[in-house]
Amino acid sequence: MLPRFLKSGLAPLAGAALLAFAAAAAAFAHDDHHPAQGAQTAEESAFLAENDTAMTKMMNDMAAKPSGDIDRDFVAMMTPHHQGAIDMAVIELRYGKNEQLRRIAQEIIVEQQQEIDAMKLAIGAPVTASAPAPTQQSPTPAAHDHMNMSHGMKN
Repeated sequence: MLPRFLKSGLAPLAGAALLAFAAAAAAFAHDDHHPAQGAQTAEESAFLAENDTAMTKMMNDMAAKPSGDIDRDFVAMMTPHHQGAIDMAVIELRYGKNEQLRRIAQEIIVEQQQEIDAMKLAIGAPVTASAPAPTQQSPTPAAHDHMNMSHGMKN
């Protein structure tokens, strides 16, 4: 039996994603700068496992049951797609070493969340509060208290 997303016209999207990952895997297999398959590090194993979990969740969540409202169905399928990109970008930040890719991952997190919010707003759905990006530090309580104290001061 075919998965619902293949029946619902998402086959081209799924095929494109699969093709992109297959191409990346092929390029990785021919890259002399990475350890051989048998020499996989614990860190790389963790990266691959987390990435696989994110991909599986994304694909399962994209298989939304049609509601009869094309716009809502579009948002229902695109939201997990964008969230999957966010999840994979967070994983890159956790394990990746390349500074350029880390900056791109940070941009992906921000841009994909903005697009999720814009799509939800377009159909009148509530926007969920987002957590700070993984590289942002929340203010310390002392810094927060200091900021509040300065607001009450008079010149």
